[in-house]
Amino acid sequence: MSSPISSTSAPEIVCIGETMALITPTDAPLADAAQASIGLAGAESNVAAGVASSGHRVAWASRLGADPLGDRVAFELERRGVELWVERDDAAPTGVMFKDPGAESSSVYYYRRGSAASRMEPGFLTARRLDGVRIVHTTGITPALSTSCRETVDQLFSDARNAGALVSFDVNDRRPLWSREDAAETLARLADTADISFVGRDEAERIWGTATPAEIRTFLPNCALLVVKDGDVGATAFHGDDEPIFVPAPVVDVVEPVGAGDAFASGFLAATLDGADLAARLSAGHAAAERVLTIAADLPPLVPLA
Repeated sequence: MSSPISSTSAPEIVCIGETMALITPTDAPLADAAQASIGLAGAESNVAAGVASSGHRVAWASRLGADPLGDRVAFELERRGVELWVERDDAAPTGVMFKDPGAESSSVYYYRRGSAASRMEPGFLTARRLDGVRIVHTTGITPALSTSCRETVDQLFSDARNAGALVSFDVNDRRPLWSREDAAETLARLADTADISFVGRDEAERIWGTATPAEIRTFLPNCALLVVKDGDVGATAFHGDDEPIFVPAPVVDVVEPVGAGDAFASGFLAATLDGADLAARLSAGHAAAERVLTIAADLPPLVPLA
């Protein structure tokens, strides 16, 4: 097992969470396929890749198995300009996700229980390690992986603030990973205490029963900056007690919706680093999501777009 890579100066953003190898059949549904592609699946690394494509310095922090799939994840992220703060585990594997594409929607199957990333423990990233980082980003997937990961996220919020960084949190509820009761309590607590929180209107209604952006804001009153995403309708930002700002989503010919929420977060956070105003940050989020919605992949194109 290796220690996180050291550097002489801090990246602007650090994204923490699990990335899995993604297996997708290319010639038939999963049960009948003879051929498949291998890619990556990880909300936080999707955000990291999106931020890197905008020209900002970003690191992805996690654990990978000391296996070929871990090598593949590391190589793909590095070639996209993402710095790796990664531990390799000789005793636990890199997680795997299978996607079964359908005409209307895709089904996914996780093989991540006991993975290297699920063994992250509190103190994985210390305040000292995060010194100089401007934003620390994670999602609701990470605390769902294991008890130690949940404790890791709690400690991360504290360590990030002690290091002077903003805490960014995307609710990203994943139903197969934990019970609705556990998810509802933990995700509400984390979203309400983050400096920047992203939540889908539909997922908020599913786990908390809050049907509108205004109801979500009432439910999460303490988050400094709450961004409610509502699919092809648009996104609403609530900043303190200011009037909410709504920016409609562009009209897009969608190829596949997977990864659009992560792309939105990456565009919003990159614009935050640029010092853009709130409406411009929402627009940057939509633009980043549009780039992913129009391709059959979760990650943005390798070459930054003008």
